[in-house]
Amino acid sequence: MLEPVKLANFFIVFFSAASVILFGASYALLFAWSRVKSRPRLMMLAYAAYAGLFISVITLAFAANLFHNGFWTFIVSLMLIGYLAAPHAIWHLCVGTHADEHGDAQLKAPI
Repeated sequence: MLEPVKLANFFIVFFSAASVILFGASYALLFAWSRVKSRPRLMMLAYAAYAGLFISVITLAFAANLFHNGFWTFIVSLMLIGYLAAPHAIWHLCVGTHADEHGDAQLKAPI
């Protein structure tokens, strides 16, 4: 059974949940921008945003008493792995999808 969040932890839960959203969006945006513009320095900032996301998620999990149950520990871990891997998978999917499109366009272009 999950314990309710203590009133003293309410603001910690609120701000860490907001940080999860902001750092998650920053990670995805910086990751995509780094790949599109071919700027490796932005990838370092993307991983810094992921580190902020990681810290925010751990803070949220402790403040919301999620680590008292093995199921919620698994869910938090799965979410962190998913947030790390999803932009990579989506990028490879987009590149693979559009590679055929660009290959066909080059074949049909007038010489």
